Amino acid sequence: MNTVTPASSAANEPPASPEQARVASTTAAPGASPTPRAGNGLVLLALALAVVALVLCGLMWQRLAFTQEELAKRARDTEAQVVEARTLAAQAEALTQELQARLGVAEVRLSEVSLQRSQLEELMLSLSRSRDDNLVQDLEATLRVALQQAQLTGSAQPLVSALQAAEQRIARAAQPRLNPVQRAIARDIDRIRGAALADIPALAAQLDELVRQVDAWPVANAVGVSTEASAPTRPDPVQPAQPAVPPEADGAAPGAWRQWAARWNAWWRSAIDHSLQQARDLVRVSRIDQPDAALLAPEQAFFLRENLKLQLLNARLALLARQLPASQADVQAVENKLRRYFDTRSPAVAGALTSLGRLRRDLVAQDLPRPDETLAALAAAAGGR
Repeated sequence: MNTVTPASSAANEPPASPEQARVASTTAAPGASPTPRAGNGLVLLALALAVVALVLCGLMWQRLAFTQEELAKRARDTEAQVVEARTLAAQAEALTQELQARLGVAEVRLSEVSLQRSQLEELMLSLSRSRDDNLVQDLEATLRVALQQAQLTGSAQPLVSALQAAEQRIARAAQPRLNPVQRAIARDIDRIRGAALADIPALAAQLDELVRQVDAWPVANAVGVSTEASAPTRPDPVQPAQPAVPPEADGAAPGAWRQWAARWNAWWRSAIDHSLQQARDLVRVSRIDQPDAALLAPEQAFFLRENLKLQLLNARLALLARQLPASQADVQAVENKLRRYFDTRSPAVAGALTSLGRLRRDLVAQDLPRPDETLAALAAAAGGR
């Protein structure tokens, strides 16, 4: 059995650390030598500390491994997300490029649409202006034709009708720049309606009626025609009672005798009346103020009436030709001849003189009103385009 001396053991042991020396000094301080039980406690304590340190190191290693695994997992997830983000970014970039291309195409189309819209607006404006210009020109031509027709007929009705039609067309067009024309049309209509014009158709009808009445006018020196010839016919006087036929012996006259007596009485009565009428016509005393009327031969009365008809027809033609002074002169000549050669006491002649005087007063030359304001407004509208 080998024994180790303290000197050799001390020489073989490793040098003590400062902490072990401090512990040894503290334990050896009381002056007694260290016991084996105290040394075992230190060893156990050291072993426990070592175990605890080992456990802690294991826990720390396990936690570090878990942390590394978690970091690796998160790194993989992050890498996947990065890849996905890159993919999405590439898709977004491609979509952005596509959208930019579409936006460029849309901008080009928008510019084209804007250009087409501007061209369409210009076209519509030009069409509207051309339509308004056509309307103005059409209205002006219609008014001038109506004015010529009114001058030919001598009536203002064609001109008034044309102005009313023009006003309705302007109202349907609803163009603000034609409002002055509409107001001018209203003023011209009021002015034309207020003007006093001769009624040409009515005057022509009166002349036609006088032409038809010429043959019924009695001349002043008519033989066998009384001044009351045109007056209402007076009723015949009551015929005298037939003479009584003497009765026969038996108190009853035969029918043949009655008929013969009636015919005999009628024949004598008509013969006596005819004789008296012829006797009255042998001598006639009348007053004739115009010597020419007394010298007018009976066969010349026909030519006088024909001459009056011709003069009345000439007056009618002059009236239709709007030659009112010439028509008035013909009416005046007819009136003078009627007073000179015809019986003015006859109701037919008196009525004809009244009609001729009214015609002579109505046949006054009057200027037909012109739609000058409307024509000026149409010219201004056509020039202001």
